[in-house]
Amino acid sequence: MDEELFFKKLNSLCTSTEVFDFVSSLEAMSDTMASGALQRISEVEVDDSGLKNPEGVLENEVFRALCFQFEFKSSKLSNSGLLNALQALIKLRIDPQSTLMASLLSEGEERLGKGQLTVKNLCALGESLLELEGPSCATLEQILNHMQEKDIEKWSPREMVTVYKMLQVTVREGEQYQDLLNRMNSVTLTIVSQLSPKFTSVILNSLVVLRQTRAVPLVTALCKHSVKHIPYFTGDELVNVLEAFLYFGHREQIFTEALETHVSKSIFAMHPQTVSKVMQYCCRKMILSKPIFDAVAEGFISDADRFTTDQIAEYIIPFGTLNYLPPSVSSLFGKLETILHMNLLHSCVLIQHYPVNFLPKIFSPYFLQRLQAQPPGLDRIVTSQLTQLFLTVALECPFYEGPKLLPKYQVKAFLTSHSSLDVHLLKRVKTGLLYLLKKRIYFASEVSTPYFYTVDIEIKLDEEGFVLPAAQCEEVHRRIALCVDGQNRFCVNSHNLLGEEAIKQRHLQLLGYEVVQIPFFEIESLQNCRKMAEYLHKKIFPHTYELSC
Repeated sequence: MDEELFFKKLNSLCTSTEVFDFVSSLEAMSDTMASGALQRISEVEVDDSGLKNPEGVLENEVFRALCFQFEFKSSKLSNSGLLNALQALIKLRIDPQSTLMASLLSEGEERLGKGQLTVKNLCALGESLLELEGPSCATLEQILNHMQEKDIEKWSPREMVTVYKMLQVTVREGEQYQDLLNRMNSVTLTIVSQLSPKFTSVILNSLVVLRQTRAVPLVTALCKHSVKHIPYFTGDELVNVLEAFLYFGHREQIFTEALETHVSKSIFAMHPQTVSKVMQYCCRKMILSKPIFDAVAEGFISDADRFTTDQIAEYIIPFGTLNYLPPSVSSLFGKLETILHMNLLHSCVLIQHYPVNFLPKIFSPYFLQRLQAQPPGLDRIVTSQLTQLFLTVALECPFYEGPKLLPKYQVKAFLTSHSSLDVHLLKRVKTGLLYLLKKRIYFASEVSTPYFYTVDIEIKLDEEGFVLPAAQCEEVHRRIALCVDGQNRFCVNSHNLLGEEAIKQRHLQLLGYEVVQIPFFEIESLQNCRKMAEYLHKKIFPHTYELSC
């Protein structure tokens, strides 16, 4: 039978029985046709759980006859017939130690050594060795050495992806194969539009593993291309893409919008680990996406029982970090009552939900000793969270009468990961204050307080409302805390304060400070010192006379 007709008929068959009947009806066929039959059997009989009908396939006379021919006539096979059969038999879970597999592998490696394999053949052999032996396979480097000599511009997308995968598991030294990678990155940039969801994900993952931080044009093109594939990525593929966005520091507004649409529609079908990565992406990028957060909250409420404690923490912590309460907040926190996790509890207090039922356990010496004994122990991050939890209870839960956090577990000042001070913005505000108050002695910047927080700018007033020198401690009747909030204290493209800055301002008010927020978006258009002084006068002293200079 003509090969074209053979494959057309073969690809229309849906069971191994049909394939065996079809093959046995032929008087003769080429090794390419025979290997094609094995490949079709592997396609229809293998799913995620393995071979569906082992006896019906492996014990079939036609199947055994095909395997016999491949085992004892391997030296007479064409390259395509040999390597296609090898790939099909691997997929069918044939014992790698069998004489059949040993014969095919030996023949493939012998032809590799003689330089007889084309790019397509080299990729097929590489895929087989990756499947059988993994990263420890020494032959992969031999294949890559041959690939370096080939014309990369003629490679198909599949071949390009296969080489990236081989490099990903083979490269151990910094500059090894970097010249090959540079050429591949340049050519891949020209074929990005042809890449499927799977290929896009694999290449992005390889670029992360291979630390290709200089391949900015390719990374940017792949990230933009991934937008249209979001509904079609598998869970693992989407995780790879999100990890690439995080690793390379890339952000794409249309990607976030496509992710919002996808998560809103598919949340109940998504694997918890995939959703965890979506939330990590939003949290690390400081993206407050209400459609994503609302959908994740609904998904958590309906199916929280199947999540691990770590997954629950990864779901909930971004709500606190980005200072957002979803519409289903009551049901959401109702689900959390039986979960104890320090990061999780800290996130709850950031958005004013207090785990009062857990506090006696958390502040008990027994629990703290156990926490100290487990990695990472009571490090600076954990003790900072414990201290903020303790301060929150003292300020916002006056009805709590249980154990307190012992001083030895408290920090002197809180860590601030996101809310670092915008030095340039602070300088502009200080210049405006100097213009307003005339002397530098009347305000202090970056003031440490006895309450663990650092105030950006502090102004002291006496009982009659006159400004006192910052160093004076007597007759202080009011303290004004200026919070100079740069862009890094807000969610991206939003005026929503991050959780740790919101709780700081809330606590400063409860501690007796008059908190005056100076957000970047209110002062970025102020062109000169006088306009800044007028703005500060209205913000800090709204009930006094207009500024006259």
